[in-house]
Amino acid sequence: MKKVLLIEDEKNMSRFIELELQYESFSVTVASEGNTGLNFAMSEDWDIILLDIMLPGIDGLEICRRVRSLKHTPIIMLSARDSISERVYGLDCGADDYLPKPFAIEELLARMRVVFRRQHEAYKEQDKDRLPILAYLDLTVDPNRRMVTRAGSPIDLTKREYDLLTVFLSNTNRVLDRETLLDKVWGFEVAVDTNVVDVYVRYLRRKIDYPGETSYIQTLRGIGYVMRK
Repeated sequence: MKKVLLIEDEKNMSRFIELELQYESFSVTVASEGNTGLNFAMSEDWDIILLDIMLPGIDGLEICRRVRSLKHTPIIMLSARDSISERVYGLDCGADDYLPKPFAIEELLARMRVVFRRQHEAYKEQDKDRLPILAYLDLTVDPNRRMVTRAGSPIDLTKREYDLLTVFLSNTNRVLDRETLLDKVWGFEVAVDTNVVDVYVRYLRRKIDYPGETSYIQTLRGIGYVMRK
């Protein structure tokens, strides 16, 4: 069920919209004053915000600017102000659409569907470029944000340490000899000794392992290393 925040001070209008949206299976929260509406908008996650411009307290334009500075929540402005300049100003403040009053509920629902469809397409486009999360037990690497965590706690790695860890996580249960690790992390064109792999494995272990526990990176003497589940 999609969550709608309706910020509207006209009681008859807000009640009418609330009932119509509930009939269409939306979950609706109503705020009749600007400061309350802003607190709701910033403190919770909403699928869409329907926002009147002329409100007691903070007006809708300022609410829109503040929400947009921190969130991507879709916003449709509802206003009796119908001039081109007012519409342009509302959109420039960050609104996704601007619907002048009075309006038919069918038009509002249609515009909401357009906004949801546009958002869905944007998410699909983002997902196409997203790289898969790498994980081993409670150790996780998000390559999209270059973030490494163990049991939810962030771990700060250098570029070489990060690259080495991603190789291990991309090859769990596969034994990797030093030459392979050297190629994947440093490249054959870089003139370094294979002993540098051992050095960086030690650096990595200090950061990802817990003291006194078996290392996540196992050593196979005379062969190389493996992350084995």
